Amino acid sequence: MDRRDFVRAGAAAGAAALSGIATAAEADVPAEKHQFHLKYAPHFGMFKHNAGDDVEDQIQWMVDQGFTALEDNGMKGRTVDAQEKIVRAMRKHHMQMGVFVAYMDFHNPTLSTGRQEDRDKFLQSIRESVEVAKRVNAKWATVVCGTINPRMDWGYQTANVIESLKQASAIFEPEGLVMVLEPLNPRDHPTLFLSRCAQTYQVCKAVDSPACKILYDVYHMQVSEGNLIPNIDRSWNEIAYFQVGDNPGRHEPTTGEINYRNVFHHIHQKGYQGIVGMEHGNSKPGKEGEWAVVHAYAKCDDFES
Repeated sequence: MDRRDFVRAGAAAGAAALSGIATAAEADVPAEKHQFHLKYAPHFGMFKHNAGDDVEDQIQWMVDQGFTALEDNGMKGRTVDAQEKIVRAMRKHHMQMGVFVAYMDFHNPTLSTGRQEDRDKFLQSIRESVEVAKRVNAKWATVVCGTINPRMDWGYQTANVIESLKQASAIFEPEGLVMVLEPLNPRDHPTLFLSRCAQTYQVCKAVDSPACKILYDVYHMQVSEGNLIPNIDRSWNEIAYFQVGDNPGRHEPTTGEINYRNVFHHIHQKGYQGIVGMEHGNSKPGKEGEWAVVHAYAKCDDFES
């Protein structure tokens, strides 16, 4: 399940109109509101079999399980009315907004070539994202920097990306917003410019702005490089946001090889107070699969402070 699928699925879930909320008893699962240590953020569609298709009902169901944040990659593509509907429901429950996608290109070397036309399009997307962020009370927005340019030396490509990000940071920083750069693994996305944490750390250091930080997706970094906790520690002062999914499969924690209880405990002990985006699919279908997601997070969050 890749980023493009999440964006499309999120927009489709938000556009659907209505359905009743299924109770925990109907799913043969006892109701329980968890008190999580971290701000885990589901996305629309993750609990639609229990909550129905309406976004307000989905938000209510998330809150009833103890989730205090939400992320929506496709927020920027929603109508203003849909965005305002979502943010009203979130305000009602004091829920925090996670990331939405400000800019992504999986097919073209848009930032690495340094072409002014590509840079202008990127910066226009950043300006548009400022307005969305203000409307929905978002602080973070994801940037995927495009692909590599195989006909240009790596050093020139890196310099071109850094310059574009510096100009984007000058737009975000006065607004108190943060673009988070996401390195994605080269197995699933073999041509993207950013693929490793150290590389993204180097770019953020060069941009040198509080508006340009790392989105550390544990799933992608497990595939790309492993050594998760030491690499988190090395890049800690440039990480602003986490996303998760287990490997293999990119489903909820406990379904793969990553010891998420240790990872969550570690970042909590380091004082992380940001959001942990639940950017993965459900390992099982229907209501049972949705409850499995809730219980997986409860299990991995079960540690002493």
